[in-house]
Amino acid sequence: MNWKKVGIVISHEYTTRVRKKSFILTTLLTPIGMALLICVPMLIMLFSGNENQKVKVIDESGIVAPYLENSEHTTYVMGTEGETVELLKDIFDSLDYYAIVGISPLDEKGEVSVVSYSKEPLNMDLKTSINRAVNKAVENRKLMQYDIQNLDEILADVKTDIKLNSMTLTSDGDAKEDSVEIYMVLSYLMSFLIYMFVFMFGTMVMRSVIDEKSSRVVEVIVSSVKSVELMMGKIIGVALVALTQFFIWIALTLIIVTAVNAIAGPKLLQNMGGMETVLAAAGEDSHIGPEDMAAVLEQASQESDASGLVKILAQVKDLDWGYIIGCFLIYFLLGYLLYASMFAAIGAAVDNEADTNQLQLPVTIPLIIGLFIMLHTFEHPNSALSVWTSIIPWTSPMVMLARIPFGVVPAWQLILSIVLLLLTFLATAWFSAKIYKIGILTYGKKSTFKDLLKWMKLKD
Repeated sequence: MNWKKVGIVISHEYTTRVRKKSFILTTLLTPIGMALLICVPMLIMLFSGNENQKVKVIDESGIVAPYLENSEHTTYVMGTEGETVELLKDIFDSLDYYAIVGISPLDEKGEVSVVSYSKEPLNMDLKTSINRAVNKAVENRKLMQYDIQNLDEILADVKTDIKLNSMTLTSDGDAKEDSVEIYMVLSYLMSFLIYMFVFMFGTMVMRSVIDEKSSRVVEVIVSSVKSVELMMGKIIGVALVALTQFFIWIALTLIIVTAVNAIAGPKLLQNMGGMETVLAAAGEDSHIGPEDMAAVLEQASQESDASGLVKILAQVKDLDWGYIIGCFLIYFLLGYLLYASMFAAIGAAVDNEADTNQLQLPVTIPLIIGLFIMLHTFEHPNSALSVWTSIIPWTSPMVMLARIPFGVVPAWQLILSIVLLLLTFLATAWFSAKIYKIGILTYGKKSTFKDLLKWMKLKD
């Protein structure tokens, strides 16, 4: 193989694709979309409910009103003597209320019914708050009827909120606190991205081969470049396009998320009650510099339940990102090379994209199986199914990345999986090159699996 000619093909594939408007738009718009997925929930929490909502309450039971507590965004206005729900409902448009809540008198069971009227559907936070207050008021009244001495103290003593502290033993005998939820989210995202990228860029190679074959350009190209050199140049060229796009996505996403976090983060922590904890940990008169923030956040997370977000961010920061990203790149590259070589062979064997459906089936089925097994793996990363499918080359790119965030993959399994994936790619590329060599110059005949097997058996 003449690698100089392969380099020329790589350069042509790379420069042609990165100059396309579709590449530029996709590269710029995708990280914006990814950043929005990360930042929109934060911004919604920050800016939602800023308007103070006044709620008129007509409490005919006489027991619920004390349990309705005003909040930052909701003010309860109790009804006066003579006011009724029916009367207020008729003049609702002239009142400055978000909603009117009517609580019925106590029935024979000591319970009440609650109804609300508003111009728009009652938001879930307010609805939940009112339901909680009414239920608590009725439950407490029923308990008081039992005439139990020191009931408040008993209830306070009985109420318990015990959380499981999940610890993982490390190889050196130490224990570290982990978060299964974070691992599950990370494993799902990485596995799904591998599936999406491998399929997307693999089909890109196939379409490129089909376009050149249908336009007969390939007949001119193979007069000066061997078919195997052309195939490898296309595969590697598209791989470089994928890596370029991938790194730009990471950089732009981090920039956008960091900017939004710098603007909205302090306000969000303050709304959640976390900023007070941070300031208390640092001291009222102290200045928190960037170098001190990590220590302050760690102290705050230990001193307040409101700093759950800070604790999660600290756990995310403690992940071995170098190892995780390195494994992601290795499996992305090898997984892409494996499947792209098969997609290239399929593209060479057909005259148009409509004829690829039947031949794509054996290629797409392992990808889909790997994706389904991944859903099992991020709940059971050490099961026999997860271990073996993370080693088998056809499914390992998705399944192994679902196991890696949990830190349960022994070194021998990782090495064996990578070596098998590499060897399988080389073998697949060799057979695909045989198909490619004959297929790109075959026209007017719809190729079958029997034809592909016959082409693979031909001697060079």
